[in-house]
Amino acid sequence: MIRLKPLAEQTIVITGASSGIGRVTALAAARRGARLVLTGRDEAALRDVAETIATRGGTARHVAGDVARREDVEAVAALATDAFGGFDTWVNNAGVAMFSRLDETVEEDARRLFDTNFWGTVHGSLTALKTLKATGGALVNVGSIAGDFGVPVQGMYSASKHAVRAFTDTLRIELETEGAPVSVTLVKPAAVATPIIANVGNTTGREAKLPQPHYAPEEVAHAILYAAEHPQRDIYVGGTGRLMSLFAQAAPHLADKVSARFGEDAQLGAPADGHADNLHTPGDHAAKHDPADTGRRSLYTRATLDPNSPVAAATAASGALFDLALSILAPRRK
Repeated sequence: MIRLKPLAEQTIVITGASSGIGRVTALAAARRGARLVLTGRDEAALRDVAETIATRGGTARHVAGDVARREDVEAVAALATDAFGGFDTWVNNAGVAMFSRLDETVEEDARRLFDTNFWGTVHGSLTALKTLKATGGALVNVGSIAGDFGVPVQGMYSASKHAVRAFTDTLRIELETEGAPVSVTLVKPAAVATPIIANVGNTTGREAKLPQPHYAPEEVAHAILYAAEHPQRDIYVGGTGRLMSLFAQAAPHLADKVSARFGEDAQLGAPADGHADNLHTPGDHAAKHDPADTGRRSLYTRATLDPNSPVAAATAASGALFDLALSILAPRRK
């Protein structure tokens, strides 16, 4: 039986910890008493996160590295061992994105995206298991609802998240076969209010945007830290994303037609010049997706992670519908 420690007794490794979901998760984990080992490509941004944790009474170590290089990931595990004697949860969160029709995609950029999103997850998972298979613990991979269906102008990103899902599911099966004391969770967020759009690769000639609603990164952090303490298979962050996934599974041809009709316009705005991206070099972590957009809570996700609530099932169902209603009725931000 897999037993996971309370957060206050854990050491947690987080990749992609310099901004967005990774940063928010690190700060939340530190508030609950966990020790942190953080990595990302931007040493200055990582140092800022670690210093913020320290000023609030927490404990964090950091090392800059690129998850696309296995030796860099192994250095993270070595730091955790040297500083804390190992780790209890490993979170593969590092990721990059790009907006490009498939026939316009630069192969070098696509390969770099897979190096980070897919191979970074592979490197992190296999490195973490060297410790976790012996000591027990949790492996948490951050995927996306884009791993459940195709997404126009984000085809390569979607493909990378499909690959992450297949890898994670297969790894879970193989660990189950071995009887390894490791929980493997795939977290699938819908659109999240992070700096991703400010740093995204974009060949479309139009402004990139994420479809509404935008969920708060704290919602993803909540899911990740829940999985660090409670064995879970999959966690969807955002009722809208869960419904989209169910729609794509139940009526794939209709879902394709709807996506073909509305998908591009939901993700692309006015004509825009290109800008620097974070595919090959660290991005601008000070950039904000939208200063007024801090994201929404998801009633669906909160309910599904609260099985002790007597109204959890009803709240989960109504939460998913409420999230969807918000995406339709809420005014779109310009």
